[in-house]
This record gives sequence, structure tokens and C-alpha cells, in this order.
Amino acid sequence: MLKKKLVVLNTTILLGLGTSLAIPGINAHAIQPTSITQQQASLKSQISDAQIKIVETQEELKKLEAQIKRVDKAIEENKSLIEETKAKMKATEKEIDSLEKKIKELEDRIEKRNDVLKERARSFQENGGSVDYIEVLFGAASFKEFVDRVGAVATIMEADQDLIASNEKDKEDLETKQNEIKDKYDELNNTKLDLEEMQKQNEDQQKKNEQSKKDLKAKEAENKERKAELEQKYGSLQSVEPQIKKMIQQKEEDNLNQLVASTVGTNDSGSASKTSSEKASGGKSKAITAGYKYIGNSTYKFGGGRTASDVANGLFDCSGFVSWAYSQAGYSIPASTDALKNSGTRVSTSDMQPGDLVFFNTYKTDGHVGIYIGGGKFIGSQSSTGVAIASMNSGYWKSVFNGRVVRF
Repeated sequence: MLKKKLVVLNTTILLGLGTSLAIPGINAHAIQPTSITQQQASLKSQISDAQIKIVETQEELKKLEAQIKRVDKAIEENKSLIEETKAKMKATEKEIDSLEKKIKELEDRIEKRNDVLKERARSFQENGGSVDYIEVLFGAASFKEFVDRVGAVATIMEADQDLIASNEKDKEDLETKQNEIKDKYDELNNTKLDLEEMQKQNEDQQKKNEQSKKDLKAKEAENKERKAELEQKYGSLQSVEPQIKKMIQQKEEDNLNQLVASTVGTNDSGSASKTSSEKASGGKSKAITAGYKYIGNSTYKFGGGRTASDVANGLFDCSGFVSWAYSQAGYSIPASTDALKNSGTRVSTSDMQPGDLVFFNTYKTDGHVGIYIGGGKFIGSQSSTGVAIASMNSGYWKSVFNGRVVRF
């Protein structure tokens, strides 16, 4: 903080020096001692600041490289998951084809039985009018014929009942098979939606990582070039420093002390703030703070957060992160958005407290979940950032928050 304040303080003075720094022969008697001292302090501060920025950029690059490795690993695992799912989809499609053939066979059998029943009905019709079984029996010319007709009618009635019973059973089987097909189709469609969303998230993350790496490389090169220029200018001033060293005034030291005092005062006043997570009821504050170590150090992975390997590598999806975070506070809760929204106790948004779960309608209803931390913010594993804190009061998350709040 001190170095940055010095940079601001002395930038105007440095600009006043202009092209004189590039001239090897500087006339010390023509330059005011205070001006030289200020310029030196400014250059030192800026050189130090440039070096700090270089180191910070290099650290960011290291973190990004680790992030890229995590993303690559997540993509590789997701690709395997996609291939497995595609294989299951093909197998299910074959089952559907087989079911459709069975349905056709059932329909054919039903149709044939209907034809048999119709033919038997027609055999009892005389002159366009129907004759029931009683009429057939009492139309016998002799006792023997009567007995024969009784046997024939009984056989036909029994056969008719068997056909009707077979038709009913086949119809039930047909409905069961049709429901199975519908369920399999719905399951495939949901899987397809999940895969498409996962692929989109992976592609977006890859693009962002590539762009971030380019930006950081450019930033590193810019800071190194800036540092080299500052060191050259400082070298020019150093050549005249022995001539003006005794002329430095106490006023500069006083100004510097005042600057240090103001900086310390600012830092002290800023240290009093506390996070809203400290207000979380019971042990739920641990569920909130457990994920802080993954902020800026994690990657969204579809189905992630459910194995020790995923947790160790910071690979979470939204519900996996919530379930893991709560487990750190001693709670055992489900690891899917559908199960989470139907567990616990639903509360109104006006009664929302840190530690409650909040749900969002993203690519589907209740497609995303996070942990409310207070102040209109929540922590969760987002597809674009990994584990991060986001605001529910503005922007995208405000537009998709559906008002569902669940408390455990």
C-alpha cells in the first residue's frame, strides 16, 4: 500500500523530469535537491511496484496453469462420461427398437384374435340378424343334436373367453411397454440436456483460460519492459546522486512519515470488518467457510465433489459442493439439486439466514444451488468460476433466483 501511494504522489514529479533522464550528462547544479530526491523515491517505488507486479503476474500464471490442468482433467473425465453416456444411449435405443417390435407383435396378435372373434360372431348370424347361444341350443331337431350343440356352444364360449382374456393381458403388456419407452425417452432427453450444458461449460472455460493466459503473458511482458525503462532512468539519476546527497532536506522525511501514518491508519480502519458468515446459526458457519479455500482455486466439474480425488483437486458441481461443505460442519445432506430442494424445511426469502440453501433456474428449474452467506450473497460452485461468492441482488443471479430457500 505504501509503495502504491508513493507512486501516486511522485508521478507528476517524474513526468516533469521528461527526456532529461535519457541524457547521460545531467547537470546536478541545475536540478533542485528536493526534486531529485522525489524523483529517486518515485522511481524506486515504481521499480519495486513493477517487480511486485511481475511476481504477482507470475504467481497468477502458476495458479492459472494449475487451473488449466484441473480444467483439462475435468474435461478428460467429462469426455469419458460423455462416451459412457452415449454408449448407454445407443444401448437404450436398441432396447426401444426391440420394444417397438414387440409392441407391433402384440398389436398383430390382438388384431388376429379380434378377427377370430368377429368370424365366430358372424357364424351365429342368420339372415343378417344375430342369434344368441340359447336360440342355437333350442333350435336342435333332436336330443342328440341338442347335446352336440351344447358341447359346441360350451367349447366356443370357452374359446371366446380365452381370446378375450388374452387380448386384455396383451393390452396391459402393451401399455406397460409403451410406458417403458416413454420413461426411457424422457431419461435420454434429460441426459442429453445435461451433456449439452456440460459441453458448453467446458468450452467456455477453455476459451476463458486461453484468453486469461494470453492476457497474463502480455501483462508480464509489459511489466518487465516498464521495469527496464524505470531502471534506466534511475541509473541516470544515480550518476548525480553523490553530488546532491548532502542537500536532502528533512522535509522529505517528514512527508514520508506522514504518508506512512496515513497508510497505517487506513489499514487499521479496514481491519474491523467481519464477514456475514459469522452470523450463521449453529455450526453452519463451518459449512460456509469450508469452501473459502477453494475460491480462485477450483474448477466446475459435472458430477464433481463426490470423491476424495475430486475434493483434493477442487473439482465440484453445485450440489456436490453444497453437500461437501455441509459435511464439514457435521451435516449429512443429499448431493443433487432435486433431492436438496425436497429435503430440509422451506422458508420464505424474508426469513433467509446465512447457511440456508438458495436455488436458481438456470438451464432447468432448480438447476443450480448455493449456500447463502448474508448480505445478498451466496457461495457455490459456478460453471464459469468454480467455487466463488456471487451477488443475488444484481445481474445474472438476481434474474434466475427463483425464491426457493431451504434450511437444514
